[in-house]
Amino acid sequence: MRVIGGTRRGTKLQSLEGETTRPTTDRIKETLFNMINFDLPECTFLDLFSGSGSIGIEALSRGAKEAIFVEKDKEAFQIIRKNIEKTRLQENSIVHNREVEKVFKMLSKKEFDVIFMDPPYHYENIEDILYKIVENNILAKDGKIIIENSSDALPVKCNKLKIVREKVFRTTTLTFWEKI
Repeated sequence: MRVIGGTRRGTKLQSLEGETTRPTTDRIKETLFNMINFDLPECTFLDLFSGSGSIGIEALSRGAKEAIFVEKDKEAFQIIRKNIEKTRLQENSIVHNREVEKVFKMLSKKEFDVIFMDPPYHYENIEDILYKIVENNILAKDGKIIIENSSDALPVKCNKLKIVREKVFRTTTLTFWEKI
């Protein structure tokens, strides 16, 4: 796994061995960042269910001014910190080792331009998380929420947000949400 674009392009990143996390493939990552490329300069980026941190690190490499990473797994948390250190992006990064559902009150004083969420496939609380994002008002006025999920997962609904774009791959779907 590596950073595929921006100032840290080519830097190899560590990831957890085994099935604890499921890193986003380079193909999906490249498509994602081609789709949001113009949203990245000087944006604030929230990476939920961060895994190795590769998505938030990619955002920083491509011009985001700040990325906040949220990962509950202690080993993954340590990998994120090592990857941030390796890419020398510590000044622009904050890493929280906690459950996603428990981080929103702490983040309620911030607004994010891009919120990326890559929960375990078939995760049951995605809708709850979307509502918490809205309730805590952490999505900027013209911000985007992007969910990476299994292509065969049940549809996610949230009457406070609207789907503006969807990109379907063989096993993965990227869904883009904005405020109504």
